[in-house]
Amino acid sequence: MSDTTPPGEPAPRAGRREWIGLAVLAMPALLVSIDVFVMLLALPSLSDSLHASGVQQLWITDIYPFMLAGLLVTMGSLGDRIGRRRLLLIGAGAFGLASIASAYAVNPTMLIAARALLGIAGATLAPGTLSLITTMFQDPKQRGAAFGIWGACFSAGAVIGPIIGGVLLAHFWWGSAFLIGVPPMVLLLVLGPVFLPEFRNPDAGRLDLISVLESMAAVLLAVWGLKEIARDGWQALPIAAVLVGIGFGILFAHRQRRLPNPLLDLSLFGHRTFSAALISLFLGTMLTGAVMFFVTQTLQLMYGRDPLHAGLWMLPAIIANTIGFTLSPKLGQRYRPAYLIGGGLLLATVGMLVMTMADPGSSPAVLITGFAIVFLGSGPMVTLGMGLVMGSVPMEKAGSAAALNETSGQLGFAVGIAALGSIGAAVYRGSLSLPDGLPADTVRAAKDSLAGAQEAAGSLSGQLADALLTPARAAFADELHTVVSISGVLLVATAALVVALLRHMPPTGQQAAAGAPEPSEDSVPATG
Repeated sequence: MSDTTPPGEPAPRAGRREWIGLAVLAMPALLVSIDVFVMLLALPSLSDSLHASGVQQLWITDIYPFMLAGLLVTMGSLGDRIGRRRLLLIGAGAFGLASIASAYAVNPTMLIAARALLGIAGATLAPGTLSLITTMFQDPKQRGAAFGIWGACFSAGAVIGPIIGGVLLAHFWWGSAFLIGVPPMVLLLVLGPVFLPEFRNPDAGRLDLISVLESMAAVLLAVWGLKEIARDGWQALPIAAVLVGIGFGILFAHRQRRLPNPLLDLSLFGHRTFSAALISLFLGTMLTGAVMFFVTQTLQLMYGRDPLHAGLWMLPAIIANTIGFTLSPKLGQRYRPAYLIGGGLLLATVGMLVMTMADPGSSPAVLITGFAIVFLGSGPMVTLGMGLVMGSVPMEKAGSAAALNETSGQLGFAVGIAALGSIGAAVYRGSLSLPDGLPADTVRAAKDSLAGAQEAAGSLSGQLADALLTPARAAFADELHTVVSISGVLLVATAALVVALLRHMPPTGQQAAAGAPEPSEDSVPATG
């Protein structure tokens, strides 16, 4: 199947089969997001059962997102070559089997291997679902709504994960959390061949193994280095890893320009709309993703909520996010996407301003109200941004475009956590004022983080523990305020950049009337 709609004629509209297919595709989007957060809940219990060392615990946690990020570009291109539905179904089967292997792992090595397979399988799901949505929904209005539904499912997994995982871990053994992914994958394997179309690019050529290795090295080293910087600060080894990763990225780009059938078609970046939308998604994810990380930390550390109740507190933000994802495509039919995305980012900035009012003496409702506004304002960026990325490339390149969309999100989140996390940690240490008389090891732990302070407080008397935790929580509040303030300022700059780069794009209603996914940049009427 390919986009062969003649110029000037309306694109074919999706029917009931395509919408059922979208429901089938929403399941893997939800699961990829859920898996990371379920893992964090299950880690203490499985580590105790499997006698995992500290290093093994890190690998159990990190191997999944590493493999996922490192293989997105390869899997997006592979789907274009062998068939997007075929690769998605292969990935679904592998994801289900790896989930079962993870649940019944008998030692840390087996669990690490199963988690690595989960990451490889997960890398097929996101680009596969996005590229198939692009194939199934050629009408821009319907495509925007489909992306909104997909995005809402992906985002909801971040909150549903702790809730579902918390309930399961409260009643069953730690492996039950990994079995969440099995029934939906079975359903996808059964319904996928019926409701999902197949698509492959007959001119894609063979997969270049050297390009695969270079792309994996570039992304894996960069993501690992950024995660280590976020965890331990600006140490020499993580910085070197990021720089070497950038070097592999340069080698990868140089090779792609010389190959007749590249793993990634770099000419996509020559398209103004594609590049601008991808940049906006990278920056937006970098800032809002980092803020989400700090919100979950604040609920658990500053307000003392366990992961399950922290997840429940996040529900208003998910509801707001769902509203934003649902309304954005409809508004996009009347107004230019640049103004909707820019306006949404400004609204998110207002939410961050509200979040600066959260402190240890306030209710978590203040924090969550601000974060809900942030999520509401993020809706246009995600749904309309994805629509611009996917709608501005030929149908044959949709798999690669989807992979780039997901890779930008992974890198954006990692960069945001590393950069803003480092700034926040410096603010925390600079603001922390501890009373005299505390043991030296307690002081060191408290200066490292609020989590360290809480762990150290467990060995102190009630009065000394309060004397330690009160200033530590106040310093963490300063850290939070600094991070959201910087993010708010950068979101304003991102909004201005989006308007400047994308204001030529008309509303999707005009695109649909024109019968093309994207009109010429030089012939767009100045309306909307």
